[in-house]
Amino acid sequence: MNIIYIHGLDSDANSIKGALLEDYCQSHHPDIKVLRPDLNKSPAQVFVQLSDLVAVAGDASKIVLIGSSLGGYFATLISNHTGCPALLLNPSTQPHITLQRFSDNPNSNVTNDNIKVSDQILYTTSGGWSITRADLQWFAEHRLQSVHYPTKLAIFIKEGDELLDPSVSAKFYQQQGTAVTLQAGGDHRFNDFSEQLPMLINILQKLV
Repeated sequence: MNIIYIHGLDSDANSIKGALLEDYCQSHHPDIKVLRPDLNKSPAQVFVQLSDLVAVAGDASKIVLIGSSLGGYFATLISNHTGCPALLLNPSTQPHITLQRFSDNPNSNVTNDNIKVSDQILYTTSGGWSITRADLQWFAEHRLQSVHYPTKLAIFIKEGDELLDPSVSAKFYQQQGTAVTLQAGGDHRFNDFSEQLPMLINILQKLV
């Protein structure tokens, strides 16, 4: 089995959860290979990169996606596109709305006659992705409206998520018939991820 870990906003291939996942699998499940791509690029490029990665990795039924936050959004898109099973942690379901907060960045109102409005940089992540208005438009055009393979997804949401409204994500996936586990307390970063890894890997193996 191959796991593709899809990091969230302001993260990269060396994300804490991704590294913990790979270390755990190397120690306890050496038959599982963990792929940790860096996805600090436009959403259109991310979609193509992940789709190609699934295709190169082989049988989609032997590949599992783990997506955190914005990575959960992309994992859902890729699962819909390829049929890959996916496990999501505090997934973003409305990036076209939640990322609008960067439009309030004072620097985003600076205009330059040589730069199209769509190419105007709203925010640059710690990983180096410069978010533009064109990116927000892409998310709006690719909003999540359905889950094509609801039995192939498992969702874990912390009720204490301070960044994304947990009820929004939970309601979306529950309405799609997907298994949703709400966990009391916690935070957006899912800081007890390492303690939950044995249980999460067990669930992944059942999804495949």
